[in-house]
Amino acid sequence: MREDNGRALIESESPARSARFETGKVATVAAGHAVHDTFTAFLPPLLPVFIEKFGLSITGAGFLTVFLQVPSLVQPAIGRLADRFNLRPLVLWAPALAAVFMSLLGVAPGYAWIALLLTLAGLNSAGLHAVAPIMAGNVSGSRLGRGMSFWMVGVELGRTLGPIIVVSVVAPLSLKGMLWLMPAGLAVSLLLNVQLRQVPYHARAAASSTPWRTALRGMGPVFIPLTLFIALRAFLQSAAITYLPTYLTGRGESLWFAGAALTILQGAGVAGALVSGSLSDRIGRKAILISCVLCAPLFTWLFLTSGGWIQAVMTALLGFFVISPTPVVMALVQESFPENRAFANGVYMGLSFVIRSTVVVLVGIMGDRLGLHTTFLISAGLMLLALPAALRLPGRLSSSSRMIPRNGPAGRP
Repeated sequence: MREDNGRALIESESPARSARFETGKVATVAAGHAVHDTFTAFLPPLLPVFIEKFGLSITGAGFLTVFLQVPSLVQPAIGRLADRFNLRPLVLWAPALAAVFMSLLGVAPGYAWIALLLTLAGLNSAGLHAVAPIMAGNVSGSRLGRGMSFWMVGVELGRTLGPIIVVSVVAPLSLKGMLWLMPAGLAVSLLLNVQLRQVPYHARAAASSTPWRTALRGMGPVFIPLTLFIALRAFLQSAAITYLPTYLTGRGESLWFAGAALTILQGAGVAGALVSGSLSDRIGRKAILISCVLCAPLFTWLFLTSGGWIQAVMTALLGFFVISPTPVVMALVQESFPENRAFANGVYMGLSFVIRSTVVVLVGIMGDRLGLHTTFLISAGLMLLALPAALRLPGRLSSSSRMIPRNGPAGRP
């Protein structure tokens, strides 16, 4: 037992987690995640196509991302259920459902149909993101940051492959060509139903987890600064990930070039996600978050003021630092609330998705009124303002064991 910030802390080992990092099992969960996110990543490079086909404004096109992300409001409820029941099917069938809903965007006759398909895809995504990180964490042992890095590599691989795949299909075959991509997701889900049978899913007994109202109140000291951090970072994250193709096509670049630039940004994000979580196990979560807050705005400015191969390098560095915080934050949330890990993860995921869906519309409005160049600069400045919030987040926790508050949010008697 030791003292940290005036609170008595004790070491605890969750029965749901072994001490060993089980690489194969973590990678299996991350691979299913990657395939799911490959399909949901189709939307950003399709926005310029929808703008032209349906006569949308930047704001109207950006609002489509809301339909994909707002269903994440249900993630806390899914997470609460996942602390008690086996919700593994939500993970196993997520790639198939994502493939169906996102591929059908190619034949959607109008804005309302696109919105409906994106809402269904968002509900499917909510189930995956509430449950699968806990599955990965359960087989990550004491290297939770590394486990969340694997998880985020799945995200970024999907976001990297998705744009280049969809523009490579749409450019020669038109939007209807997207239907040819659907069988891939169906096949992957069938494969996951075989491969993930050996990945344990540990549901907790109802009596072992804190009542949800008590747990939610106890999360305040962590989630108040975390919400501010997420919100301020979301402006640059949304500008870079959602509007980069629109920004580049607006400057006269081809759709293929814009999709390739997004692939470079997301590919660098894969490296950032892999490095940041693992490194945070060694030097602390807060140090990584502060580094990202300081570096991402710098490389945004360099991206906007450069050209040619230098701009390509800046695109990669921007992607590296704007995406890196996510696995670090996910590890911080799970280890802060070990008795309600799925619920805490669901609250974080739901909060993050809702904030991002709101901010992406605000960024679109700024893009319409101020231009996307100015919007990128403002978004970079807002991320710098996230520094005080990062400093308020919990400090480094032991990488060999989790330190749990005796009377804190996770262990309240």
